[in-house]
Amino acid sequence: MNIIVCIKQVPDTTDVKINPETNTLIREGVESIINPFDMYAIEEAVRLKERFSGTTTVITMGPPQADFALREAISLGIDQAVHLSDRSFAGSDTWATSYILSQAIKKIKDFDLIICGKQASDGDTAQVGPGIAAHLNLPQATYVRKIDKIETKGAKQTILVERLVEDGFEIVEIEMPCLITVVKEINEPRMPSLRGKMKAKKAQIPVWGKTEIGADSSKLGIEGSPTHVVKIFTPPQKQGGVVLEGEPEEITEKFVNDFKQYL
Repeated sequence: MNIIVCIKQVPDTTDVKINPETNTLIREGVESIINPFDMYAIEEAVRLKERFSGTTTVITMGPPQADFALREAISLGIDQAVHLSDRSFAGSDTWATSYILSQAIKKIKDFDLIICGKQASDGDTAQVGPGIAAHLNLPQATYVRKIDKIETKGAKQTILVERLVEDGFEIVEIEMPCLITVVKEINEPRMPSLRGKMKAKKAQIPVWGKTEIGADSSKLGIEGSPTHVVKIFTPPQKQGGVVLEGEPEEITEKFVNDFKQYL
């Protein structure tokens, strides 16, 4: 089984700085970590490789410093890594980012499963994983908490997963190749081994730009993003609420009269 894991390097700080001209995060020079939810995706990929054999490949898109995230993933048991880095990628929204990642996956070609963390801690959109599946026209299952089984049925290979929903969970069977996004309930990430650290240090990680993945320049960066951040601001601090006293009928009438001024 060949598995691809898409990860993201995110700022490891609450002091996030915004570029006032582009309204995007300033990532250069900021201490960063692997997105916490992606750690569970890495662990699940390694566990599946241990059960079914095959290869695991981790991909990230980001500036040169994202190389550290890829090497950490290798130290945790991932076999190989690909770094997507190009100035034309800067400022990409979730749709453009998922397009870039999908182009890299097309270049890799041979895969059975793509695993992503459910969302990134800096954006919290949970859109990139599903976006990759859409670009590749793959079936997907989001918020997966458990992989029950993977089996072959005739010429088809399927995966049975449990995914979280608001009032519990549902069991979904989908045909592979496919994409899943995982939640923290799925496993407990391991610590890197000494052998893994040595392998990560020596690893040759290719860097692919738009030319290498055959990306359409019109779909990259800020200009290629269908969504744009117009303004970023801190909302005013909440003021204390008002306690209405009296009989229920009186309170209801006062509430309705006060609310009318907003209509």
